[in-house]
Amino acid sequence: MRTFIAIDLDRPVRDSLSRLQEELKSCGADVRWVKAENIHLTLKFLGDISEETAGDIVSILEKSCTGVSAFDIEVSGVGVFPDIKSPRVLWAGISGDAALRELHRKIEDGTASLGFRRENRKFVPHLTLGRFRSSGGRKIPADKLEKHRGSRFGPVRVGSVILMKSDLGPGGATYTRIAEIPLKG
Repeated sequence: MRTFIAIDLDRPVRDSLSRLQEELKSCGADVRWVKAENIHLTLKFLGDISEETAGDIVSILEKSCTGVSAFDIEVSGVGVFPDIKSPRVLWAGISGDAALRELHRKIEDGTASLGFRRENRKFVPHLTLGRFRSSGGRKIPADKLEKHRGSRFGPVRVGSVILMKSDLGPGGATYTRIAEIPLKG
């Protein structure tokens, strides 16, 4: 089963991001938009794992969450990866993330102990709003992005991490919670 470790969002934040997506859709860019109910903060993509490995990951997450108290992050700002000239991913940013970075580090260390490769890239917490499908359709006007550079979409109280299963289908991904592990500060 295809899996990842994530933080879920509160409904008001999802609603704010959905309104932003609707506004940006009017630009006519060729974007595959993430359904509002699927927007999440990925901490670690694991890929295909067995059910046995899922149990091991839950154990690692329980250890990783020990000593970490619930904390707040803020969803704010909008941008693209890798850059405005050739965007591939449209995202909303995360701020107030010192505790988030520590949690991510603990999860990286724990999953590495199970043989999962560490991410080579620096952890840049973000929420993927959409992926550009074609080079010709990568036209989100810079002024639209600039307008939302400082926009705030709401706070998120992080009290748990979730091991999620992802099933890909013609209508997009369907996510199923395998386990939710509370932070145990």
